[in-house]
Amino acid sequence: QRLRSGSCEVGKMAAVGSVQEVGALQLLLKASSKDVVRHLCQECFSFSATSSVRLVDSIVKSLSVTPEEAKQLICSLRGFTRQVVFQGATSAEEILQLFPDNFHQNLKNLLTKIILENIVAWRNEALANQISLPHLIDMDWRVDIKTSSDNINRMAVPTCLLQMKIQDDATVCRDGPIVSTVSLELGKEKLDTMLDGLSRIRDQLTAVANK
Repeated sequence: QRLRSGSCEVGKMAAVGSVQEVGALQLLLKASSKDVVRHLCQECFSFSATSSVRLVDSIVKSLSVTPEEAKQLICSLRGFTRQVVFQGATSAEEILQLFPDNFHQNLKNLLTKIILENIVAWRNEALANQISLPHLIDMDWRVDIKTSSDNINRMAVPTCLLQMKIQDDATVCRDGPIVSTVSLELGKEKLDTMLDGLSRIRDQLTAVANK
């Protein structure tokens, strides 16, 4: 599944637009320990508007910076870590290439190490939080016989009654995921067309998975 980068808003601060806009990350040199840097990386990656005030206050106190500097650090750190995840970087070499040449060497190595420690969890988090299309969670079917008659003939026509349960994306439902039911009635001809299309989809998915 393709990941999409989200925007970052802390007050009126905009998201970091490029992995090269990482100058504010060097504010992390003011951290008292590596664990402080590690904690801020984790907090900023999962940053949301609801936690902005708390996170800004925490950075102001722990790094002795201004609120504006704290806001810039949040956006830069969140933007940089997410950019690494979205680009699919999996090695230290790939991540190190994203830093400017004049970036502090020790901080560069530390951030690279922290990102590699968290990249699997961050990727799973990003995938889980994406808005997606509804999901098919269950399906039931039965064959029924429709009868019709007139003064001349009596006809029995087999038909398939298909019932699908669909769950909407939980991220867009405030009260939790909504499950709805869709019912279809298919004659043999329409069912054959549907099955033929599904078979083609299955073959294409298999071909992509085997590459």
